[in-house]
Amino acid sequence: MHTTLDKDFWSNRYQAQDTGWDAGSITTPIKAYVDQLEDKHLKILVPGAGNSHEAEYLHQQGFTNVTVIDIVQAPLDNLKSRSPDFPEAHLLQGDFFELVGQYDLIIEQTFFCALNPSLRESYVQKVKSLLKPEGKLVGVLFCNVFLDRTEPPFGATEQQHQEYFLPHFIAKHFASCYNSIAPRQGAEWFICLIND
Repeated sequence: MHTTLDKDFWSNRYQAQDTGWDAGSITTPIKAYVDQLEDKHLKILVPGAGNSHEAEYLHQQGFTNVTVIDIVQAPLDNLKSRSPDFPEAHLLQGDFFELVGQYDLIIEQTFFCALNPSLRESYVQKVKSLLKPEGKLVGVLFCNVFLDRTEPPFGATEQQHQEYFLPHFIAKHFASCYNSIAPRQGAEWFICLIND
């Protein structure tokens, strides 16, 4: 039986500063990917963004079209306090599964593992619907860790990740992460999946 992962659950976690998933800055794998992007006008979405150090970094690097969505307001306020000139219209408080739009790139960083595992198929379908043709889902997934938990983070095995994602995307990169931050060494899978 999983905990009810609703708005109240996450609000309470932020209020209690119980945010163990927050690395405090953009993590190495995503930074390395962002640093090789040349088009600063890409339409980028960071879903379930939390304090969204990824969006902050993208904004600092001159990316002009970055949108963040989270189910609770507190992390969006945290991002705004760190980056006061981040466009207000691109800070969305709401349900990812109700979002409409089309994006070139969706960045996955601890959102998939925060969702109730029963929503994983819905996550994959929603990402696919939000990506433009040949748009990319890029980021990290917890792999072969945090299995059989009743609260997030929820991990998955390599085979489970393959079953969730590979029928729906072309895998440009789908392998164990070589440049994880120290606390996550050996626990992350880096993905770069293309919407076909």
